Amino acid sequence: MAKQTKKQKALAAALDRAKLYGVDEAIATAKANATAKFDETIEVALNLGVDPRHADQMVRGVVTLPAGTGKDVRVAVFAKGDKAEEAKNAGADVVGAEDLMETIQGGTIDFDRVIATPDMMGVVGRLGKVLGPKGLMPNPKLGTVTMNVAEAVKAAKGGQVEFRVEKAGIVHSGIGKASFSDEDLRRNFDAFVDAIVKAKPSGAKGKYVRKAAISSSMGPGLKLDVAQVASA
Repeated sequence: MAKQTKKQKALAAALDRAKLYGVDEAIATAKANATAKFDETIEVALNLGVDPRHADQMVRGVVTLPAGTGKDVRVAVFAKGDKAEEAKNAGADVVGAEDLMETIQGGTIDFDRVIATPDMMGVVGRLGKVLGPKGLMPNPKLGTVTMNVAEAVKAAKGGQVEFRVEKAGIVHSGIGKASFSDEDLRRNFDAFVDAIVKAKPSGAKGKYVRKAAISSSMGPGLKLDVAQVASA
């Protein structure tokens, strides 16, 4: 476990660790605690009542944050011919086919999202062991295997984020930057939570959203009043 800096310890000590915050108060407090020299990300973590080891309890999907992410998302697209040109014109950062596969196999991964046309999945499939663990493998259910590459590229760069529950039942995501207004962060928070609630799997039993917290990249976590987060 990484050691806390003196600054992080001081911030944590100044907070009531047992307090359950309302969403708006937590957002304001997280922003106030974001005192690093860079524009910290405001992050949300939800502890869900699921066991993702079972297929009918997996929580995964995409959501478009209405105020954007504040992050410059680099997008790689596997496509050929007209679709490759379409991707480039839409703003894709890296476009290729077998050549892109070889670049990735060589250890160069300088992108945050991978999109592929269906005909390229035979090539992309060879990268499963590389892209899979990084959460970068294109998936038709997430809209990243598609013939409409222009729309997918624009969505990826315009505030769309992917989410996937981890082994411990936790799903988390950045919902913007500390420089965002409280209102924009609240809009993004609501959109993210709404997407998680709508993605509730059929196998989930009992309380779905069990715990929730908001923090900045370098700041302490603020426990949320789950009753204000979502009806579980």
